[in-house]
Amino acid sequence: MSEGHGHGHGHGGAENPFAGQGAVMLDIGGDVGALVVVMPSSMIGEEIDVADPGDPPGTPRNHVAVVERPIEGEVVPSLVFPELTEGVWTLMPKGTDDVHLQVEVRGGEVTSADWPA
Repeated sequence: MSEGHGHGHGHGGAENPFAGQGAVMLDIGGDVGALVVVMPSSMIGEEIDVADPGDPPGTPRNHVAVVERPIEGEVVPSLVFPELTEGVWTLMPKGTDDVHLQVEVRGGEVTSADWPA
């Protein structure tokens, strides 16, 4: 056991390779909404950042991976940002400032969009 920690296991390590492959629990309401983006199959495994366009440079960004999800009886490459504050958000490949999509998210709603070809 590690000193002062109370249990004997390591922290960190590889990310869960199965994370995100399935249904997503959304906790929306008030000024919090969610965003679902249908992605090209060529982008499966890629990570996409989301940012408030008003954030100063260097602000840390949240990101999610493009995975195949069951949607209306078929499997669709997509990404889900489950909790975004109402407003305009920009999306770009992780680690870049190359904005590919800008969307308006409304509180209490799920906004859907398609990644540009």
